[in-house]
Amino acid sequence: MKLAFYWVDAFTDRVFRGNPAAVVPLWSWIDDGLMQAIAAENNLSETAFFVPKGDGFHLRWFSPTTEVPLCGHATLAAGHVVLHSIDPARKAVLFDTLSGKLGVQRDGDLLALDFPTRPPEPLATPPAGLAAALRAAVVETHRAGDNLLVVLGSEAAVRELDPDMRALAALDERLGYIVTAAGTTVDFVSRYFAPQYGIPEDPVTGSAHCTLTPYWAKRLGKTRLEARQVSRRGGALTCTLLGDRVSIAGGAVTYLTGTLDVPARA
Repeated sequence: MKLAFYWVDAFTDRVFRGNPAAVVPLWSWIDDGLMQAIAAENNLSETAFFVPKGDGFHLRWFSPTTEVPLCGHATLAAGHVVLHSIDPARKAVLFDTLSGKLGVQRDGDLLALDFPTRPPEPLATPPAGLAAALRAAVVETHRAGDNLLVVLGSEAAVRELDPDMRALAALDERLGYIVTAAGTTVDFVSRYFAPQYGIPEDPVTGSAHCTLTPYWAKRLGKTRLEARQVSRRGGALTCTLLGDRVSIAGGAVTYLTGTLDVPARA
């Protein structure tokens, strides 16, 4: 069986930056085990698969180890493939996902995600062992679904983080960790760690900005925010709070196109 394959760098305007995602368009769903095997073989933080559904598509995301309920950069990458390769005449595309309807639309030279917010709830005390695992002084902690939002004192502290990944994964096998601080040249910076999902550090995490945007909008008193994820590859995002939705805009660049030659089942 031969399947089309795209490798897209998301939240960047040039290759070798941002967050790489694989995108595999399908006409109908293939075996779940095969999708997981393809994602593991790709060994990128996410592989997106989609099939036509009405005027849009049904979209699913797989990390190298498991299917995930929400992924921003792979949704941006899938939108880029639809709007630039499959149907360039389109101005927008709507995906049906485990997290509901998610839109991607053209925004000048960028693409904008339309995602639900995931506002954080403050925790009175940080989880035991968190500061030691991060090797950093924790200022605030908040819970947002399956993520913990951790606020540090400065951008430099976020940039210099060198967590103990084994200790971080052992704190809670269900959690990812969004680490953030106010920025010096942008409104805020962040990094994202999810070692228990096979992603020690995600280069640019669109879904984390569903939590970061309402947090920083409230703290800074503004609804449009410029953000940067300060991983080694780095990525730039423009985030706009729209009530219970958030627009997350960024660039995307195709790095590789090709064909997968795989069996019908893993």
